[in-house]
Amino acid sequence: MSIDLDRGGILNLTREFPGLRYAGIGLGWDLNPDRAEEAFDLDASVFMLGADRQIPNELFFVFYNNLKSPDGAIEHFGDSRTGEGSGDDESIEIDLSRVSPDIEEILFVVTIHDSEVRNQNFGRIQNAFIRIYDISTNIEILRYNLQEQFSQETAIEFGKLYRQSDAWVFQALGCGYSDRLQSFVDRYAS
Repeated sequence: MSIDLDRGGILNLTREFPGLRYAGIGLGWDLNPDRAEEAFDLDASVFMLGADRQIPNELFFVFYNNLKSPDGAIEHFGDSRTGEGSGDDESIEIDLSRVSPDIEEILFVVTIHDSEVRNQNFGRIQNAFIRIYDISTNIEILRYNLQEQFSQETAIEFGKLYRQSDAWVFQALGCGYSDRLQSFVDRYAS
């Protein structure tokens, strides 16, 4: 049975789902019906952060132009340019046992491609979510449905996985920004 989290909600994955090794991350969204004719391209990205909240090097930034992390722990399955259809629009798989010991946090960010040129924001999106499922069983573990209205924001930190002692913990963030992907790269890759 899947656990629904609210903004700020936390779930200790290691304690609640012992033995979880292969975690799938699904991100999805729909366009508001009055915007269905627009070209809308959302991009999911992963920042693998060390204790200093910086990526150790550029290869720990996993996105549509770098689909695998150097430790082999994370694989991004590409960019959905339309978000059409039901279910996950973009998928990421994580082998938790292979995450580099230098990585303390795995941050999931979604940005709108060319948001400034197209004058687009998350206010035109509905049914946005992040979910985690056990790849070996395909059973959903948790889901965070964004409830907030992000009428000005062009980027959202959906959630993060972080180490707490020997455990992996997920926190639903739902933090919106009026930024482009490059702003996150600048923030997390000093």
